[in-house]
Amino acid sequence: MLAHFYRLSNFVTQMIETLISSKTRIKLLLKFFLNSNATAYLRSLESEFGESSNAIRLELNRFEEAGMLESRLDGNKKIFQANTHHPLFKEVHNILLKYVGLDRIVEEVIERLGEVRQVFLVGDFSKGLDSRIIDLIFIGNIDKSYLLNLVDKAEDLIHRKVRYLIYSEEEAVTLDWSKYNPKPLLLWSKD
Repeated sequence: MLAHFYRLSNFVTQMIETLISSKTRIKLLLKFFLNSNATAYLRSLESEFGESSNAIRLELNRFEEAGMLESRLDGNKKIFQANTHHPLFKEVHNILLKYVGLDRIVEEVIERLGEVRQVFLVGDFSKGLDSRIIDLIFIGNIDKSYLLNLVDKAEDLIHRKVRYLIYSEEEAVTLDWSKYNPKPLLLWSKD
């Protein structure tokens, strides 16, 4: 099952990198379309990506002209965010989940983990940053030994580390979600 996921993930990665030759464009897609709550301005992206502002500006303008990004002024900063009303937003978001590999991890294992209510993505990926670490929050009554076994297998296949927190439904009610910036990305919900 996880081997099938790995082959599919490799295929999607190769497809995206072939279709989208600009590494800056891929970084911007991850930044804004993995978590639609992510916002950024040109200089912050320049330091985040370690690239020239001209290359980033060019790609931002292309996305904005295509209607995929929205912008607003905050003082002298132009803040960008994904246009969630764009007809292709959901499709781009789903392709990026496949690119990262999160879609299959959640789909393949959720039923076997116990009484899972919700799964959230936090950390760098929730900010739209590519990372070697995937941070997840599980809400519910989770089979921890089975989860640990799956995480070990998944890490070998996807070549990323997976960190997770588990909260019961009662504990989740008391969580201070405002400490997460941006807001955690809901990957899966029973409801």
